[in-house]
Amino acid sequence: MSFNDIRPYSDEELNQELNTLINDPEFEPILSYIFKDENIVKQVKAQLGTMNNVRDFQLNFMYPLVKQIIAESTDGVTCSGIENLQKDKAYIFISNHRDIILDSAFMNGLMFQEDLNTTEIAIGSNLLIFDWITRLVRINRAFIVKRNIPVKQQLLASRELSQYIRHVITEKGESIWIAQREGRSKDGNDATQPALLKMLNMSNCKSKDFVEGFKELCLVPLAISYEIEPCGNEKVVELLNRSENTEFKKTPKDDLLAMSEGLKNAKGRVHFAFGKPITTELEQVAESGKLNDQLAGLASLVDQQIHTNYKLWPTNYIAYDILNNTDKYSQEYTPEQKEKFIQVTNERLEILGERKEAGKGLWMNMYANPVINKENAN
Repeated sequence: MSFNDIRPYSDEELNQELNTLINDPEFEPILSYIFKDENIVKQVKAQLGTMNNVRDFQLNFMYPLVKQIIAESTDGVTCSGIENLQKDKAYIFISNHRDIILDSAFMNGLMFQEDLNTTEIAIGSNLLIFDWITRLVRINRAFIVKRNIPVKQQLLASRELSQYIRHVITEKGESIWIAQREGRSKDGNDATQPALLKMLNMSNCKSKDFVEGFKELCLVPLAISYEIEPCGNEKVVELLNRSENTEFKKTPKDDLLAMSEGLKNAKGRVHFAFGKPITTELEQVAESGKLNDQLAGLASLVDQQIHTNYKLWPTNYIAYDILNNTDKYSQEYTPEQKEKFIQVTNERLEILGERKEAGKGLWMNMYANPVINKENAN
């Protein structure tokens, strides 16, 4: 299969796609927003027009941009567990999901920093609102997960996606980042959808059993934590809207706003905790018998590592104590940190207007749930 409608652009296609991108009138304001100065924008466009391979684009355009975002909106990005990875091995990094763009962007920045190959990135077609977004992400090694398609096409799309992912891992020998569920976690309660694992299993050859098939894919759970949620206030708004209107649906404008706000909002400290490849545990999971039970067991293994490895910040402990009216974790934060978090909470939730008080509980839950999950995992 060619996978032409979902795969990233190749080195051979890069120069043509970049030149189409920089001549797109809708992309010009984006460059102006990022670089501010007109002369710098001209220099960047000239540089992009001469690039001939994806690594050159990522190293000389995306990586500096990611470092700029880190410098301007975070208090640093750190990682742990990187020693679990081998440079010459391909993995599926199956991750909790907080920010539309930055989860995978920060991770690939760490890959550059650690002299590891960057990953291909799964992105939902619902986020490809403009042609320039589609072109940019496919240049940046993203492949497309088809969303909002007719029911009759869903099975075929899932099978194609599964075959593509296995092709990347086993034939191209490259790694992949994919979220553990469709869409970002809105309440901080990270859980792997067995349906995602079912999709991955669709491409397993009949000659291979459950264990062999998933060993071949080499799943590595990845826990991403932000001290301050990049789009926490927008997530609370969405949760409130859904609770008030069961037929509420996000618009492309909502997704575009979330992408934009995520880039610029303050995030505090950010941590990526790489887990250990799930291999030997598969034998025990396979004993469950029925496929659905096996997939549920594998989802639990992924969740166990994500919940255990999740880096908790003072903000998480503060929210837990406020929500439960306790001082159980008071040794994990200072009075000054608590005061600052309450201030940030009030500032971020101003957009709710009269619904501010209703939103506070949702906001606190978003930060407290990782603490609860870690308690249960341990």
